[in-house]
Amino acid sequence: MALFLSVKSFSQQGTVTIHQDKRIPTLLDLKKSLEKDNKLTDGFTIQLYYGNLSKANSTLSSYRNKYGKWPASIEYETPNYKVWVGNFTSRIEADRVLLEVQRNFPSAFILKPGKNKKD
Repeated sequence: MALFLSVKSFSQQGTVTIHQDKRIPTLLDLKKSLEKDNKLTDGFTIQLYYGNLSKANSTLSSYRNKYGKWPASIEYETPNYKVWVGNFTSRIEADRVLLEVQRNFPSAFILKPGKNKKD
């Protein structure tokens, strides 16, 4: 018994044209910039205060009068306000800043905002 196989393949050649929105490269550059500045990652931050808005504003103002290196903001979590400082890539970086900040804000501590817990 003999078996013969013959295989022929045919292929086509074509051209693919991609129409891309002109804003996409700008968005990609923005994303790279945010990643570089650690704004899209789950980094570490330092919490200075947790409580009412009046005291949060006072704490933020006091912080800004003493430090200018790290950004600070007020975050709201029902029913309290938090004063957060920085967005640090590593725990060691946050620890170094914490040592400096605790001189004026002794109750400050490090947390991971995405996880809502102390670390």
